[in-house]
Amino acid sequence: MKCMRAAGGLLLAVLLSGLVFTAPPAVAQTIPPTPTGGAAGLSPVPMLAYYYIWFDPSSWNRAKTDYPLLGRYSSSDPEVIRQHVRWAKEAGIRGFIVSWKSTEVLNPRLKQLVEIAREEDFKLSIIYQGLDFYRRPLRVNQIAADLDYFIETYADDPVFDMFGKPLVIWSGTWEFSEEEIAGVTKNRRDQLLILASEKNQKGYERLAELVDGDAYYWSSVNPDTFKGYEEKLANMGTAIHFFGGIWFAPASVGFDARLIGGKTVVERKDGETLERQLGTALQSSPDAVGLISWNEFSENSHIEPSEQHGTRYLEVLSALNNLPAPQVGEFDSSEPAAVVYSEIAGSKYAAIGGFVALALVSLGILIWRQVSHRG
Repeated sequence: MKCMRAAGGLLLAVLLSGLVFTAPPAVAQTIPPTPTGGAAGLSPVPMLAYYYIWFDPSSWNRAKTDYPLLGRYSSSDPEVIRQHVRWAKEAGIRGFIVSWKSTEVLNPRLKQLVEIAREEDFKLSIIYQGLDFYRRPLRVNQIAADLDYFIETYADDPVFDMFGKPLVIWSGTWEFSEEEIAGVTKNRRDQLLILASEKNQKGYERLAELVDGDAYYWSSVNPDTFKGYEEKLANMGTAIHFFGGIWFAPASVGFDARLIGGKTVVERKDGETLERQLGTALQSSPDAVGLISWNEFSENSHIEPSEQHGTRYLEVLSALNNLPAPQVGEFDSSEPAAVVYSEIAGSKYAAIGGFVALALVSLGILIWRQVSHRG
């Protein structure tokens, strides 16, 4: 078993190094080359992680069996966001696919993430949540208005230029008719790349002329029990490229959504599941790999450093990318991240204040001595 796993890891490392990757000609003409950022271990196929900005401290009270090392944070905390971006970059992730739709809560969070990503030279794409909490499709006029807001706000932002134009994955396209999707995409594809999120080849072919490709969010697949897993991804990649589309292949670290009503469990196997799924994704000739996920804690597909798993999955990812593992410090994960960071900041400012006070006292003594000497 150890020999087989070592061989599998070697094959995946070769795939990640780009030695056996051949870009499909149709797509190579539409997507500009992606810079490697100077990191020798990075794959020519960009790896982007699905990223969620819906967290408030109260979010951690529902359907969670694991918690972040950074604490039970709010997605409004800029220090948390910056740390996420830095850890992800160090592990070879080139960008986040941000879960978003236009709301009073999510818009400021997206704006803050964009500013931090720009400062950190990190890329972003969007997965637009076309279904509501109960998995019902949103009204198409709302979707159109939200995309117009996104275009107006971010169409020219370099944070979104990894694929030339900003890329938006429309989650839940299977719940919409061709006419509904055409009504939204027709006048917006000049400024956006809009991908469907279909789950199979037939579903994509229904929409192929109306979208710019497909991103399959397949978090719950068990490679050991799903017959034809590798063939399904390969066939989807072939079909999407046949139409000149962009293919985001999925790779998950594991899955367990029993606390939110699911029954499927996919064991992580100490990184073996991630290695296998990444290898399968890369063999489907993708234009990007959609890593599931950075911080989907309810489905237990997160790779963010956590209480239960520590930094294990960043270490696995770093090794596959031939990069040193990110350095993760000590955090009090029992407290909200804002408390942790405010305590750090408070200690820093207290130290600065003490230094200033000491300097003023010393200056006062010096002046007193000079006046006394003159007297």
